[in-house]
Amino acid sequence: MDPPGRSAYGLQVQTNLNPAMWATFAIFGLNGLVFASWAARIPSASDVLGLSDGQTGTLLLVAAIGSMISLPLSGGVAARIGTANAVRVGGILSTIAASTIASGLVAESVILTAAGLFVFGLGIGLWDVAQNLEGADVERRLMRTIMPKFHAAFSGGAFLGAVAGAGLAATGVALSTHLFGVAVLVLAISLWIPRYFLPEIPHAHQHDDDASPRRNGLAAWKEPRTLLIGLVVLGAALTEGAANDWVAKATVDGLGASEAVGALMFGVFVASMTLFRFVGGGFIDRFGRVRVLQVSLASSLVGLLLFVLAPNVLLAGAGAVLWGTGAALGFPMGMSAAADEPRFAAARVSVVSTIGYMAFLAGPPLLGFLGDQVGIRNALLAVGVAVLASFLVAPAAAERPASEPEGSRIPS
Repeated sequence: MDPPGRSAYGLQVQTNLNPAMWATFAIFGLNGLVFASWAARIPSASDVLGLSDGQTGTLLLVAAIGSMISLPLSGGVAARIGTANAVRVGGILSTIAASTIASGLVAESVILTAAGLFVFGLGIGLWDVAQNLEGADVERRLMRTIMPKFHAAFSGGAFLGAVAGAGLAATGVALSTHLFGVAVLVLAISLWIPRYFLPEIPHAHQHDDDASPRRNGLAAWKEPRTLLIGLVVLGAALTEGAANDWVAKATVDGLGASEAVGALMFGVFVASMTLFRFVGGGFIDRFGRVRVLQVSLASSLVGLLLFVLAPNVLLAGAGAVLWGTGAALGFPMGMSAAADEPRFAAARVSVVSTIGYMAFLAGPPLLGFLGDQVGIRNALLAVGVAVLASFLVAPAAAERPASEPEGSRIPS
């Protein structure tokens, strides 16, 4: 007989918790490696295709459009087919995207490369929402803050991708060859690992009109707290996304460094972000989301300013360390805050992800256009405005009391 208050299903979840946790780590890490395989070598793609900063920004905007289409729909898709299958679909789309981008580079075709980036945006958007939903579910069951560590796995994967990109660039390996290899890796791992995710729970309210994915998705866009959390994540995502897409090129163009040094500067940023994501959960549990968010955003702003104004690579590297440390926790804390209530987690995570990725994906291309006018390093100063706005609304991400009823709304 089951112990009082625990069902057989509950015991099954406990038994499967560790495999699900490690599987979630692996999926976050793979996602980061895929992203960095492209981001760390954007200068290579620009050179192969003969693009200016503004034209590169336009190309990056195509990926942003794909994600903007995918993200609002991803919560509902994950609710219907489950987070494991949603990750698998995202992985398949990313595999197709990497192969198409590689083919576009071989053919020196901007149109084919852009088509691959559009599919990349679709796949990464779905994959991201699904992995965050799985991570939030594991975090709730563990009853301690672990979401930053999942995002640390993403950063760790991105760091490995950046180091590999730097090494391949230094040895003259073409980006197209690099991406074909990534496509094979993604397909194999993304289809296999999600089998260890938590089993899907058939909620009793799943068929109620008030709990339908469509209804919840529309309602979440009207919740002041959810939208404010989205604004917090917007600033955090913009500072991270700007670094992901432009640190390497800003180092090359602004400081006269080599492409390999630019990729390593991106690696320094990602390594700092990864390290603080691993240790940040303890700070959140001790000091709370709001205080840690505010300190993080301040660090990000100081690091950004130092990177932009530094006269040499060493000082710029110090700025990248502060920048990466400050950018570490904003996005994962926003995902945890959006998922505080399990019943509405899919809808709210989808909303917050959409708002955050508007900055993460659309912001960097716009910085490219600005970079044509003032230089890409100077253009990065625009990120500071969004960081300040996120700092001001950070209290919206405060933890909700455990006793608060599911489905309650913040009054407008």
